[in-house]
Amino acid sequence: MKGVTLYRPNTIENALNDFDRYFESFFGESPLSGTGRFLNRLPSVDVRETEKAYVLEMDLPGYNEKDIEVHLDGSSLTIESRQEKTTEEGKKEGAYILRERRINSFSRSFKLPQNADPEAVSAGFSNGVLCLEINKRAEAQKKVIQINKN
Repeated sequence: MKGVTLYRPNTIENALNDFDRYFESFFGESPLSGTGRFLNRLPSVDVRETEKAYVLEMDLPGYNEKDIEVHLDGSSLTIESRQEKTTEEGKKEGAYILRERRINSFSRSFKLPQNADPEAVSAGFSNGVLCLEINKRAEAQKKVIQINKN
C-alpha cells in the first residue's frame, strides 16, 4: 500500500454523505439547502509523502490544541474534536430568532500504510493548522548503495 488512505467504514451515513457530495458537485452547494452541511464541513486535509515520513496537515481554524485529540489504534489514525456547547455566562436579554454560531465536532480516520512506524508520530499545531508527521520504518526508507570500482 502506498500512502495514507482515508478510512471510511461502510455505513449508511457514509453512503448518504457520498451521495450528498456527488449531488453537490453537480448542482453546487447552497446555504439555503437546509441540509446544514454548508455549516458543518469536515476539516480539509493534505497528505504528502517525503523520503522519510508521511506528513498530514489539517486546517482547523477556530480550534486550539486543547480542542483536538489524535488517536492511533494499530494502523488506524483518528483525529477528532468533541466540543460541547458552552453555557452562556449571564443571560442575555431577548430570545434568539436565528442562531448559526455553534461549536462543531468532527472525526476523521486514516489507514496508515504498512511501512509507517506507529511508534514515531509527532504532532504540532500552529496558526490553525494541525501537522502530523508519521515516520516510515527504517527498513522502508530508501538506501543508497555505493558502487565500488573493480
